[in-house]
Amino acid sequence: MGTSSFLTLTNATETSDVNEQHFAGLLPGEASTDRITGIDLSLAFLPLASPISDAKVLTGRQKPLKEIAFLFAEIRTESGFSGVGYSYSKRAGGQGLFAHAKEIAPELLGEDPNDIQRLWTKLVWAGASVGRSGLSTQAIAAIDIALWDLKAKRSGLPLAKLLGAHRDSVQCYNTSGGYLSMSVEEILANAEASRERGIGGIKMKVGQPDTAVDIRRVRAMRELLGDQFPMMVDANQQWNRSTAIRVGRRLEEFDLTWIEEPLDAYDAEGHAALARELATPIATGEMLTSAAEHRALIKAGSVDFMQPDAPRVGGITPFLKIMALGEDAGIRMAPHFAMEIHLHLSAAYEIHPWVEHFEWLEPLFNEKLEIRQGRMIVPSRPGLGFSLSDQARAWTTEHTSFGGGR
Repeated sequence: MGTSSFLTLTNATETSDVNEQHFAGLLPGEASTDRITGIDLSLAFLPLASPISDAKVLTGRQKPLKEIAFLFAEIRTESGFSGVGYSYSKRAGGQGLFAHAKEIAPELLGEDPNDIQRLWTKLVWAGASVGRSGLSTQAIAAIDIALWDLKAKRSGLPLAKLLGAHRDSVQCYNTSGGYLSMSVEEILANAEASRERGIGGIKMKVGQPDTAVDIRRVRAMRELLGDQFPMMVDANQQWNRSTAIRVGRRLEEFDLTWIEEPLDAYDAEGHAALARELATPIATGEMLTSAAEHRALIKAGSVDFMQPDAPRVGGITPFLKIMALGEDAGIRMAPHFAMEIHLHLSAAYEIHPWVEHFEWLEPLFNEKLEIRQGRMIVPSRPGLGFSLSDQARAWTTEHTSFGGGR
């Protein structure tokens, strides 16, 4: 047998062994300490007090936001532990999240809940025919987050402490009070209320057809907050490159903490050009749906503040990979939405982060987050530290269970 034939045979044998080991690893082994016995999935719709609009509505690409769909996953084990996680969708997609989760969730019954990375891979391949990012992995996110919540509860630790916290509180800013559908008087009143509550930064939406209107609103906010109070703006992807440069330069006088999503979420090259041209830091990433997309953004030098969203990227498991990429590149982080989850992840991020505050989500849970002196406090409760409220149950429109009952 020639040398090349020998190498080919050896490589084939090694590949076969690796594959056998890989597939053998899909079954719980002797080291397993628990089993998943039950999974509940529910779809709930949280109504907003009034419809809100950002620049995507003004450009005609979307309708005002009236409600948010939430996919909740509750997982139970034979040892008596349970975990809860959620994913969400705005305007469309909630029914799709629930349908996909319902198809793949039974794959977890009988599995060891501690093997989260392996279970994420198992679920993503169970539904790989429709892709390994986007809606399919956003459905997995609720399950993945529930598994991390369960794992931290088993350890008796807040999730931040299980991951290895760098801090017990995170600087927080409010977004929900600064939409374009609100008058300047309303956004100023909302900002004052947020500051009185102890929130440490204010973000407002921009992207008016008339740039002068944006500048007047931003100026009014800066005058209210003073020169030192952290302030951000968000264009929600609705500027082109020339507009972003022109408006970005006009905004520099306001000493903003960042300009968010000035361009299309996938325009890594354009965001990189803005980051080089403008004195104000660039923030983006909330609309990306995988760790690979964030890797491309970071590699292009497109971002000063990365803004991953754990439910959108597929859960905490892929989010941790994004955190590692960001830490390696020395990039600050300000995760999007989902503050109950992102507080713990931000506390475990090495480089001083921000976390986003939305009071919209508070009715979904029995517990409330504590905010003081500009910072959101990591709860001492095990896991994420939250349980679903009766109101969340009342807003539920669909529910299904696998395995043992509630």
